[in-house]
Amino acid sequence: MNYQSKVAGDPASPEKPGPGGAIDRLFEVTRSGSTIRTEIIAALTTFLAASYVIVVNPAILQNAGIPFSAGVTATVLVSFIGSCAMGLYARSPILVAPGMGINALFAYTMVMGAKVPLEIALGCVFWAGVLFTILAMLNLRTAVIEAIPKDLRYGIACGIGLFIALIGLENAKFIVASPDTIVALTQFTPVTLTFVAGFIITAALVVCRIPGAMMAGMIITTVLAIPIGRLWGDGSAFAGGADVHTLVNWSGLFAAPDFSFVGRVDLLGALQVAYAPFIFVFLFTNFVEALSTFLGLAEAANLKDESGMPRNIKESMHVDAVAALISAPLGTSPATVYLESGAGIAQGGRTGLVAFVAGLLFLPFLFLSPLLSLVPAIATAPVLILTGLFMSEPMGRINWADMEDAIPAFLAIVLIPLTFSITLGLSLAIIAFVVMKLALGKVSEIRPVMWFVAVLAAMLVMQVQ
Repeated sequence: MNYQSKVAGDPASPEKPGPGGAIDRLFEVTRSGSTIRTEIIAALTTFLAASYVIVVNPAILQNAGIPFSAGVTATVLVSFIGSCAMGLYARSPILVAPGMGINALFAYTMVMGAKVPLEIALGCVFWAGVLFTILAMLNLRTAVIEAIPKDLRYGIACGIGLFIALIGLENAKFIVASPDTIVALTQFTPVTLTFVAGFIITAALVVCRIPGAMMAGMIITTVLAIPIGRLWGDGSAFAGGADVHTLVNWSGLFAAPDFSFVGRVDLLGALQVAYAPFIFVFLFTNFVEALSTFLGLAEAANLKDESGMPRNIKESMHVDAVAALISAPLGTSPATVYLESGAGIAQGGRTGLVAFVAGLLFLPFLFLSPLLSLVPAIATAPVLILTGLFMSEPMGRINWADMEDAIPAFLAIVLIPLTFSITLGLSLAIIAFVVMKLALGKVSEIRPVMWFVAVLAAMLVMQVQ
């Protein structure tokens, strides 16, 4: 279901693209078949879906030794700069923020596990960003996109969609781990039933094509969650501690920014040979994850140019690379493009105005980060699940009769969510594509850049074993 295309292009839709002023001309809103109102609602939806990063990323970085307040400051600044640049320069509705997953790699694997000094670890992030920027300027990622067959692109989009839906279900604790069946349905509680009610309401608003359906669903679910821990139910599993039983919590209004970790980077120390594998992992993880997200969102929302490539992909990759480059000096793990951008695109967002407004929304949280505790995970979960539905639309375009292309696409669909990693899922699918062509004697159908990517993918897979 391409919710975006039905909303933006439906002549019965209550919103019509109309003439605008400088903002309309700058972002080509009317030309893209949207309205400024739709774009702003989409930006709010994207921001609310991804705003957890302002709290979660610093919490993870804190385990590596970066003070929580400094992590908040770095997260907000990187998200603000990267997203605004994505909107103004690349004219793309895709949010940029410190990457989830790669921050855990930074904190738990590198600093805590391998005992790499924190300043050197940030130096590795910086040099990975430098290499990433060089690759972007050389348009290598564009060459990779052109080398990936369209069925595999469709599979990537669907795999990311299922991954987003799985994250939503896990965030709501509707699906839980099980030693017997790997995953299982949770027990129904007031919290679970509140999530289900929020999902039904949000889905109904989407089906009825109510403007701002996703954002309205989040607000309504948040209101429904207020009684949890106060009148009934127990939300301590979501609060991260047994002492807090409420889901919607007021933890204050103001928190001063902390710039103590800005510039705390050991650039020379990170160039030691022993740290080269970490630089490679940061580089390749960011490369593949950003590439996958661009492809997935472009395919799902039809944000493509005349040649079938993701729209403004060259400029988008430049912004993504520079955002990764500035992350370490500001005191955080690498930034990347965000899957939650699909929530705003599903809401009707089409232009860079979405990313620009979402970026601006980050800035006040240099001072107001405690406010984010008001939005519980069960309020954003319905949006993520419906975004997964929206991104799964390309599944119907895969040529399932052609098994040599269908098998790698299918592997991307299932392995991205089941490995809980876009990078690993895509890497294995690319390896499968190359091996399949080799086994069939169709080496000529493998573009040179795919050989290079497949080798890097194999190195990454071996690195994480």
